[in-house]
Amino acid sequence: MKASYRSSGVNISEADRFVKKIKPLVKKTFSKNVVKGIGNFGAFFKIDFKKYEHPVLVSSVDGVGTKIKIAAELNKYDTIGEDLVNHCVNDIAVCGALPMYFLDYYATGKLRSNSAIEIIKGLVRGCIKNKCSLIGGETAEMPGLYMGNDFDLAGTIVGIAEKKSLLNSSDVKKGNILVGLASNGLHTNGYSLVRKIFDTKKKLNNHYSEIGKTLGEELLKVHRSYLNIIQESLSRFKINSISHITGGGIIGNTKRVIPDKLKISMDWSAWKRPFIFELIKNKGKVEETDMRRTFNLGIGLIFIMDKSSADNFMQFLKIKREKAFILGSIK
Repeated sequence: MKASYRSSGVNISEADRFVKKIKPLVKKTFSKNVVKGIGNFGAFFKIDFKKYEHPVLVSSVDGVGTKIKIAAELNKYDTIGEDLVNHCVNDIAVCGALPMYFLDYYATGKLRSNSAIEIIKGLVRGCIKNKCSLIGGETAEMPGLYMGNDFDLAGTIVGIAEKKSLLNSSDVKKGNILVGLASNGLHTNGYSLVRKIFDTKKKLNNHYSEIGKTLGEELLKVHRSYLNIIQESLSRFKINSISHITGGGIIGNTKRVIPDKLKISMDWSAWKRPFIFELIKNKGKVEETDMRRTFNLGIGLIFIMDKSSADNFMQFLKIKREKAFILGSIK
């Protein structure tokens, strides 16, 4: 038997057809700054630096972890891409940056165009909502490395900010107040522990009256983008620092945006945890310390500001219909 790339499990023709199918979808995200469409060896994006005195590019790369296993088990792929975009957008937004463009990496053992296109639809939706152009990506078919429906998804984002507008942890002082905004569930962290606690192949369709949906529906809730509320807050208030609550929990992530010599004093009773976190804790008999280090526990973003601004800021967030809580202070 003659060997071929196709016989080894890599279907270049299918990949070519896939790219042709997604081109019109991806084009929907393009701003006037995109120079060429996808398909070149590099992606091209022009930047008008004249609008900035000292422009700084801000970049981040991330994935969505084993949340992709939940998507695969439910055969629902249309939201996982939006999770990825929102996660990356938040990571640069808390630095004070606006997103410009995004690139994705999708790897699988066997390219299944139908599910892959659904993933792209989520990426496109996220990019459109965040005014971010999806200018390139990589689709890798690697038989033997990924089995069955396994795949991985990662993204790189590049944004821009005025240098003087970048948030700096050195602005955080003793007595500053922590204001937290509600998350939309687990976002993209803690799924390996969740999958260990629950038999996700059997329990994802279990309905819970406390959340009004199935476990699978709750676990696939989209990681929220905080871009708009961050930008509005920065334009109206003096924000000293912002923390995006991802892997590592509230304390672990907030430590990253304050000086090493300062400490965080948290009031863990300041908000009611969503039911999903209590379900995870009780079902898995998870220690409270592990819950705090693994999950966002219902808080997706934390603003750090002077105490004198906190009351007005809380009123502003109320007008914006944000679920906000004063979580503690800096010591």
